[in-house]
Amino acid sequence: MPPQAAGAERERSVQRLRVLLIEDDDADAFLVGELLDEADAAVDLVNAKSLAEARPLMAGADCVLLDLGLPDAQGLDGLRQVLAQSAGAAVCVLTGRQDEHLGVVAVAEGAQDYLVKGQVDGVLLTRALRYAVERKRADDDALRLREVELRQAESARLERGLLPRPLMETDRITVHPFYRPGRHAALIGGDFYDVVQSTPDRVDLIVGDVCGHGADEAALGVMLRVAWRALVLARVPDDAVLPALEQVLISERRLPETFTTVATVRVDLAANRATVRLAGHPPPLLLSNGTVAPVPAPGGLVLGVAPRPPRAYDLEFDSDDWSLLMYTDGLIEGRVGAGDERLDVPGLVELVEAARDVPLVDLPAWLVGRAEDANGGPFADDVAMLLVSSGGGR
Repeated sequence: MPPQAAGAERERSVQRLRVLLIEDDDADAFLVGELLDEADAAVDLVNAKSLAEARPLMAGADCVLLDLGLPDAQGLDGLRQVLAQSAGAAVCVLTGRQDEHLGVVAVAEGAQDYLVKGQVDGVLLTRALRYAVERKRADDDALRLREVELRQAESARLERGLLPRPLMETDRITVHPFYRPGRHAALIGGDFYDVVQSTPDRVDLIVGDVCGHGADEAALGVMLRVAWRALVLARVPDDAVLPALEQVLISERRLPETFTTVATVRVDLAANRATVRLAGHPPPLLLSNGTVAPVPAPGGLVLGVAPRPPRAYDLEFDSDDWSLLMYTDGLIEGRVGAGDERLDVPGLVELVEAARDVPLVDLPAWLVGRAEDANGGPFADDVAMLLVSSGGGR
C-alpha cells in the first residue's frame, strides 16, 4: 500500500477532529478543504471569515486553524484573542511565506504549530492538525497534574498545622490521633485536633471542625488550633478559652457565615476526672466498665454565630480503665442502608460496642472502615479523631 494511502487508512480509524478554519480568503479556504479531502482526513471542517464570526463556533472545535491576516484581527493580536477564547482547543496558525518568522513567534505565544501556505499537502496538514490536538491535550494534562501536585503540597503543609504531634510527656494516658480527608481530591478541610499537657496532672484536648472545605477553611483551622494551644499554655481560665477562640474566629474568617464546632476535654490525672465543653459538636464517647455511652454534656452553640460560653460538664471516671473517643461529625454523617438515615451518635455507639476485640490503637481506623462500608463508599467530609485512654482503656 502506498504511504499516502496507508496514512489515509490510519486516519479513518481514529476519532474525527472538529476543525475551525478562520480564513477570509475564499481561495485559501477552498485549498485547505481540498487538501483534507485529498487525504481522506477524519476532519469536519467549518470555515469562518472573521474573528467575530468564529467566536460562537470555537467552543465546539478540537483545533482552530487561524490565518494571521483577518479583517478584524491582524497578526499576533488575533492569535492572542483566539487563545483567550478558544475554550481549550488547539491552535495552529497559517502564514504566508514572507511571514514565516511570525509562525515561530506565534508558537512562542502559545500556538501549538504553524503552517506555511503552499508548503503542505493533505497528509502533512492532517498530521499537523492531529499532532497539535494531541500536544494541546498533553499540555492540559501536564497543567492539571501540576495543579494537583500543588494542591497536595499545600494540603501537606496545612495538615502539619492542623494535625500536630501531641504535646504530652505523661505515660499515665495514651492518645491515638487519626485523620482521614474526604473525597475532595484528598484536599484537606477544616477539621483539626490538638493535645497539650500544661502541668504534670493536666492534659487538654480539642477536636474542631471549620465549616466548608478548602485552603481557606484549613488555614482558619490552623489559626484556631494554634490560638487554642497558646491560650492553654498561657493558663487562661477555663471558662475564657473558648470565648477567646471565638474572637479569633470572628476576626480571621473570610465570610461572616463561617462557623466552627469544637469539643474540648480537660483531664485531671490526679483526680481521675475530666471537664467536657461542647460548642455545637457531637459528644465524646466514654468507654468504661465494658460499656459505651455518649458523654451527656450540654450541646452549646457553635462558635461564630451568637457568642456565649458553653457550659462545662464534670465527668467522674468510675475506674482507672477508661477511654474517651472525640471525633468530628464527618464520622457520623455517613448513610446507613439505602435510605437517608445517618449513622449518627447511636450508630457510632453500636459500632464501638461491636469492636470489643479491636485493639485501641486500631479502633479509629476500624470505625472509619466500617462506617464507610455502611455508607457505600468514602465519606464526603473529613474525619478527625482523638482516642485518649487510661489503663486498659475499657
